Amino acid sequence: MVLEQLKARLSGKVVIVGIGNTLRQDDGIGSILARRLKGKVPYVVFDAGTSPENYLGKITSENTDTVLLIDAVDFGGRPGELRLIEGDELNSANMYFTHNASLSLAINYLKSSLQADIIILIVQPKSIAFGDTMSKELVTVLEELENWFYGYQKKR
Repeated sequence: MVLEQLKARLSGKVVIVGIGNTLRQDDGIGSILARRLKGKVPYVVFDAGTSPENYLGKITSENTDTVLLIDAVDFGGRPGELRLIEGDELNSANMYFTHNASLSLAINYLKSSLQADIIILIVQPKSIAFGDTMSKELVTVLEELENWFYGYQKKR
């Protein structure tokens, strides 16, 4: 369901921005996915790590139609659950972004600088404790997302 919604939103020139801290277990999923997709999909892909605000100039210079941010977010779901939210929904009281301040800043800047559709694919982490090993639930989701992006491209 979420990936069907995502497919409907990926139009025109697309920029994918992976966000995450690979030293905090599941928090690194956005960053790792961006690294895996870069150069293998027909989109501009940035691995913003923990500082999406450092990529604002690069994103806006792409004159994009769609910006897809991918990040681990605690929204109270089951580990590995996906949701697609609008940039405006970022400050919902029911979600915990580990990069909330920088992500809010980045989205506000992008909204004022681009006429683009800004969406966020969020993944429920199991753990964001210090460590470089992702949970098996998120490894599975990471592989599913990677394969979905590759398969989706072949169908376009």
